[in-house]
Amino acid sequence: MSQGPLRDIRVVELASFIAGPYCSQLLADLGAEVIKIELPDTGDPMRLWGARPGDAHSVWWSVIGRNKKSITLDVRTPEGQRIARHLLASADVFVENFRPGTVEGWELEYDRLKAINPRLVMVRISGFGQTGPYSEKAVFGAVAEAIAGLRYLAGPPDRPPVRTGVSIGDTLAGLFGALGALAALHRRDADGGVGQCIDVGITDSILAVLENVIAEYARFGVARERTGSILLGVAPSNAYPTRDGHWVVIGANADAIFRRLAQAMGKPALIEDPRFSTHHARGANQSEIDRIIREWTEQHDRADLLKMLDAAAVPAGPINSARELVSDPHFLAREMIVKTIDGALGEVTMQGVVPKFTGTPAGIRWAGPSLGEHNQEVYGDLLGMNPAELDELRQKRII
Repeated sequence: MSQGPLRDIRVVELASFIAGPYCSQLLADLGAEVIKIELPDTGDPMRLWGARPGDAHSVWWSVIGRNKKSITLDVRTPEGQRIARHLLASADVFVENFRPGTVEGWELEYDRLKAINPRLVMVRISGFGQTGPYSEKAVFGAVAEAIAGLRYLAGPPDRPPVRTGVSIGDTLAGLFGALGALAALHRRDADGGVGQCIDVGITDSILAVLENVIAEYARFGVARERTGSILLGVAPSNAYPTRDGHWVVIGANADAIFRRLAQAMGKPALIEDPRFSTHHARGANQSEIDRIIREWTEQHDRADLLKMLDAAAVPAGPINSARELVSDPHFLAREMIVKTIDGALGEVTMQGVVPKFTGTPAGIRWAGPSLGEHNQEVYGDLLGMNPAELDELRQKRII
């Protein structure tokens, strides 16, 4: 059975928290052999983040550490650095997410590594990127989201900016890092086997998905503001309450869809009403059309409402929490809600792998490993160290 399209790629991850580990999680999901370097005794702080039972690692670690091999190595020591370089000599990709200058201090900078392994692709993820006046500033994803303009847009207009609910800046950077790695691997293999360094800033990654925010301001002087659950001028497209205490999102801002919505509501007169008959008219009267739709949705239970909207081919859906997601028949059928076995926690339910491949299907081979679980495999089998060498390294707390 195929283990994914990247099954012949070896990745070494020297990263912690979210951005770098998420980048290599994506590569691991696609079949790459990912060897994660962690400090002895402590490991990646993600082992402790989120809900966890007793002294076991968290279920977040089960997700972000999945399909990876864990080795312990103190790269702050000269001997640890030498071993890391030995490991990187046979790697295709090296992922790190420390502040610029950190890996240079560990003698793991790209110029040194490419002399050992010219085929190596190095993915460097940091808050502001490797260059620029902010590059050396300390930053986490939340701060990057603020500086790059995302937090300014999130939340109701009359309240302070809010977060999006997940660490989207970090995961965007991880996604762009994985994309960059794949592009560099393709170029390497097409052009004679030479790797390159990929520079990903979390702030850059956020700016890249800001749609027309920058262009509209630069061209027209219009700065997008917080608008809560609506997109200003695009209507109807909002969250609406139901009689049984739930919420649904209805997106009927296109003319043909709005006509179908009006019919489903039993209000065909809305179709010819000059306030709502065109896209621009509905945008100008956004509050009023939302009020009319809200009064209608409040008269129906969620299930009945969604049946009516589906029958009318009006885009609509419930606002789901994790309670609904874990049993949603569509996500189950798509294998986007899956179960796997974690050695410490037993059966764990988590989100599946994206995208789906017809010829080389990817998947979850195992959940996040225990700290140093693969030391023997990597140090003994891959690097050829004998038991005496490994014992000495353990006694020195290098592994």
